Amino acid sequence: MQQQQGKDVTLAGIRKTYGEVIALPHVDLSVRRGEFCTLLGASGSGKTTLLKIIAGFEKPDQGSVYIAGKNVSRTPIAERNIGMVFQNYALFPHMSVFENVAFPLRMRRLAEEDIKRKVSETLALVSLEHYHTRLPGELSGGQQQRTALARALVFNPDILLMDEPLGALDKNLRQSIQLQIKQLHQELGLTVVFVTHDQEEAMNLSDTIVIMENGSIVESGAPETLYRQPGSPFVAGFLGECNFIRQDGGGMVGIRPEHLLVGRQGQLAVQHHQGEIQQATFCGLHWKLFIASLGQTIIAYAPPDISPPERTPGHIVDWGFQPADTMVFQPDMSA
Repeated sequence: MQQQQGKDVTLAGIRKTYGEVIALPHVDLSVRRGEFCTLLGASGSGKTTLLKIIAGFEKPDQGSVYIAGKNVSRTPIAERNIGMVFQNYALFPHMSVFENVAFPLRMRRLAEEDIKRKVSETLALVSLEHYHTRLPGELSGGQQQRTALARALVFNPDILLMDEPLGALDKNLRQSIQLQIKQLHQELGLTVVFVTHDQEEAMNLSDTIVIMENGSIVESGAPETLYRQPGSPFVAGFLGECNFIRQDGGGMVGIRPEHLLVGRQGQLAVQHHQGEIQQATFCGLHWKLFIASLGQTIIAYAPPDISPPERTPGHIVDWGFQPADTMVFQPDMSA
């Protein structure tokens, strides 16, 4: 049964500048208790600055940070009861795995017996129960990441903040640890604020995705909602691949590559066009086709058994889509 140990976080009117640079012009954000919230954006979008303000590493020029309704804007980092996992892990190289994880407990002056119990329980949570005596230099990247995660969890934080923690890992290891983080979140009921620029990672992990650009929140919502019903072409294009097709009257529709119909199927589509195959890549579950049409490159995911002529570069191919599969953007949204 989920323990729901997390607390809600609210940011109200947060502004942060560095000299002439406005990092965060005005940000309001609410993260529910026990929610996994991901801040998603390109480099320089303000997501890490926002995370540091929640943690207390940075102070906002204006605005307030609330944890469980209490204003902690002036509360020292050590008193916010927040766990933090950094991209570079920030482990002490001369300390064993046990001592790295025990460090926050020793700072809180817990009894040695309690430290041993809590560290052992937490290392078991992240599948490192047999690595107590190893030094960080003797661990793989994934083991180092899990040690950093254990250190952030061992003192039962109210909120877990994670700043691109999987960025240095290879794809298979990333997916494995994503699964472990998701399971820990479900088991512990933690409030998690996670920073990444990886759209797939955000989709895999999050209850809520907050998309940031130029220090502002563009849109937020559940992953499926943002993917299927984005509020703007920017969000549609940022969260997965999307084709944008101008319509008569100045509007625009967005159509995901998986909804494009190619070849014989394309001929039957309500919206029907032709184009030249530029390139075709086999991706296992589908062929990814790049089609020159309407003065742009259209991306389509075709079935793996599509006929060779319908995926051969230089060939003319029919393509189209059904109106029900489109996302409609009004003229003022597509500027």
